[in-house]
Amino acid sequence: MAEFYNLNGKKLQRQYRDYLSEFKQWKQKSHAKQYLIYPQNIGKYLSIDETALSKGELYTIITNKKAKGKKGAIVAICAGTKIEPIIEQLLKIPSKTRNKVKEITLDMANSMKTIARVCFPKATQVADRFHVQKLALEALQDIRIKHRWEAIDQENNSIKLAKEKQHEFSPEIFDNGDTRKQLLARSRYLLYKAPSDWTQNQHLRNIFNQAKSIEIAYTKLAQWYNQVENSGFKAFRSQFRSVKNVEFFLFRLTTIFA
Repeated sequence: MAEFYNLNGKKLQRQYRDYLSEFKQWKQKSHAKQYLIYPQNIGKYLSIDETALSKGELYTIITNKKAKGKKGAIVAICAGTKIEPIIEQLLKIPSKTRNKVKEITLDMANSMKTIARVCFPKATQVADRFHVQKLALEALQDIRIKHRWEAIDQENNSIKLAKEKQHEFSPEIFDNGDTRKQLLARSRYLLYKAPSDWTQNQHLRNIFNQAKSIEIAYTKLAQWYNQVENSGFKAFRSQFRSVKNVEFFLFRLTTIFA
């Protein structure tokens, strides 16, 4: 705007901040860098998550799900992710207001669980489906990388053996024209296919997207979890150690069933 009217941009910014925006009279100005709280925006269904807003600085943000990211969505923004200062600020909201919260969606970090439990004691904690899917994808990537390094070592050993015997090395070629090493490199992108392209054996996303009730979702998630337990893949068991109690898989899935 300043450029359009041939004005000094920084000066216009200062003028707006100091005189037009009523910034100097802002009630939360003194602590804005540490936290912002808007108790009037609290609703029955909240979300809590950490976000890097600028220069890698982390903030913990609580939002009202009903607002869907529009006006009135922000309940609180706190600098950092340390439990104690965040709880301290949130407890400034009257308990009567905080007790209105019926459900709060969060990732599976213990810090988020503690904040939710202390500040919103009446709320049911719901595991964010996207964090669960992320854990599963990370476990798949760990397995893929492990097998790729094994394929690289196997190919290098075969090349060395062929040279010693003065033979020409010919790697195994699959139907799609890739070697084992190439296939394991390319398969990284297959793990991010659209849900509609996944087979019945690749169904974690489908459980979230297609389940029509909490009961059906619970049953399918329990079955999926048992398959993970019985797979023998350490990557999966390591990633999902924090949800070893199958009851925690009853996520309530507010993004689907609310």
